[in-house]
Amino acid sequence: MEDSRLSLKDVGGKTPAGHSPSSTSYPQPPIIGPGHTYRSVTDKISKIVLTTVVPKSWVGGLIVSLALVMILFYAVGYLFARGIGIWGNNIPVGWGFDITNLVWWIGIGHAGTLISAILLLFRQQWRTSINRFAEAMTLFAVACAGMFPLIHVGRPWLVYWIFPYPNTFDLWPQFRSPLLWDAFAIGTYGTVSLMFWFTGLLPDVAALRDRAENKFARYFYGILALGWRGSAGHWYRFETAYLLLAALATPLVVSVHSIVSLDFAVSIIPGWHSTVFPPYFVAGAIFSGMAMVLTLLIPLRKVYQLEDFITMRHLDIMAKVMLATGLIVAYGYLVEAFTAWYGGNDYEGYVLLTNRLTGPYAPAFWALLLCNVLVPQVLWSGSVRTKPILLFVIALVINVGMWLERFVIIVVSLHRDFLPSSWDMYFPTLWDWLTLLGSLGLFLTLIFLFIRFLPMISMFEMRHLLTHTGEHGPAAQTEPRSEARPAATAAPEPAGAGRTSAANAPLYGLMAEFDNPEDLLEKARRAYQAGYRKISAYSPFPIEGLAEAIGLRWTILPFLVLLGAIAGALAGFFLQYYAAVIDYPWNIGGRPLNSWPSFMIVTFELAILGAAGVAVVGMLLLNRLPMLYHPVFNAPRFKLASQDRFFLCIKAADPKFDPAETRRFLESLEPQDVAEIEP
Repeated sequence: MEDSRLSLKDVGGKTPAGHSPSSTSYPQPPIIGPGHTYRSVTDKISKIVLTTVVPKSWVGGLIVSLALVMILFYAVGYLFARGIGIWGNNIPVGWGFDITNLVWWIGIGHAGTLISAILLLFRQQWRTSINRFAEAMTLFAVACAGMFPLIHVGRPWLVYWIFPYPNTFDLWPQFRSPLLWDAFAIGTYGTVSLMFWFTGLLPDVAALRDRAENKFARYFYGILALGWRGSAGHWYRFETAYLLLAALATPLVVSVHSIVSLDFAVSIIPGWHSTVFPPYFVAGAIFSGMAMVLTLLIPLRKVYQLEDFITMRHLDIMAKVMLATGLIVAYGYLVEAFTAWYGGNDYEGYVLLTNRLTGPYAPAFWALLLCNVLVPQVLWSGSVRTKPILLFVIALVINVGMWLERFVIIVVSLHRDFLPSSWDMYFPTLWDWLTLLGSLGLFLTLIFLFIRFLPMISMFEMRHLLTHTGEHGPAAQTEPRSEARPAATAAPEPAGAGRTSAANAPLYGLMAEFDNPEDLLEKARRAYQAGYRKISAYSPFPIEGLAEAIGLRWTILPFLVLLGAIAGALAGFFLQYYAAVIDYPWNIGGRPLNSWPSFMIVTFELAILGAAGVAVVGMLLLNRLPMLYHPVFNAPRFKLASQDRFFLCIKAADPKFDPAETRRFLESLEPQDVAEIEP
């Protein structure tokens, strides 16, 4: 999954002996604080979820956010009863706060996919501490964004009319419309993000299942874990699926906001009709999304004392990403103004220069320049990037500025149309403001519930990162044996015990326990070289080379994903072809019925959706999940396989298996213990 070749300097802020930094280099803060072990990482992160005592700040924040959700319910309920006339929308400003909020929330969701997928493909180790939280933020932002098109149509109970299904009206959606492209793009983005997030959660909810003391919590996380055991085969297919999902999500994150921008760019309205919109919107989305990540992570880092996991290195890099994307956004503003001046179009010049700079909404435009262009320039200073309070304030300012940018693009461009007789002013009503505040409450409520019931930091990736620090020795992490297994089995069994029990009852196999991943990898190779073929190895994180050591050479999953992509693309294209050419031919602007270029966007989205669905379902089925019971769960200490211990199991189904001989072989590997596994 991630490149395991990481230097000590990258992880712990240290330079290996004999490699002193040059006089011009500056020491970087570590990615993870020193002194942690597999056990301490697991304890620290899982305690946030499994503890019965929650911080008062969490309770207070949840109460405030739930109050805002109640405001949202009230505002939307009144909207359903009275109609969208309660908003400030008018003619020509048919899109007001609703679409402004849609574009803003979609942009915020982009940081999650950037951190999770794109940085994973680029082997950026610093993403490890923040990717899980960013993925959750993406899902919640997309949920908030998806709410606004539904309530904007005025009759959301009839929204199913836009779905492509046979109906009594014999009508199909207009697949040539950018608004329908939006629906497919946002729907695919939300679905793929959910699959990516859930796939990464599997190993961690298995760890919560094994650590939970409450019976209800064990059942809850056990169901979510789907029987995950952390075997080498599990990890091998998991890594394959995870990388494939990251590769699929990377073009998807670029396409989503590009398609959203086409809602504006394909129109002829001055201020919208611009080819710069797709890259400009994508950069702005990452800019606002990274700002929201910082806005939320900085307080959580302080409240839950996560400074060792979310270090100043993370904050510094995110601030640099914010600065870089902010410069791209500023360049987009400049290109818009230059194009309006150089193009000589009176309408564009008036809307983009005269009206924005000196018109009735000029304060909003100047405020967005202050927030999005001037304020981020302080991030050039390293001293600013190392002060969390300053970063928090700057991120808040950028969030406000990016909302103002969407407001200026949508409302300010609409209120001055081609005909002066159509001009009008847009004034948001109380209901517009309440709906915006309510969506913020919904987003924060989902965030608070997430950090309470699911791990906000990826435990297995943090353990994987920790293997390179050299501070994971058994003395620092081994649980006392008297606490981890029943007293009756705490003492070593005599050599003949395995033979006797095997004669009385069938065995699933014999399992040896080891302290560290290096031992497990070496002993797995020795077992395979000794002629054993029915071997399983279990670890709390993926170990490079372990699957190959026990004979796993390849997986069919990539080929299945390719077939899923082809099937999705064909289904998407022929759905549109059948609707627009065969069943209900529409002459739209004199275009040919088979307008295949306009069909490509839905075709692409369904190809990504089909491939991602096959990646997740294929990974689960090839791993034979869900499987809520497996014989290895009978091992007294196997619950530690999801935390900090390493196990090698030789199955009784192996042709070479003999209870006594196999036990002697495992004991020759010098394990901590050898246990019999009942079927």
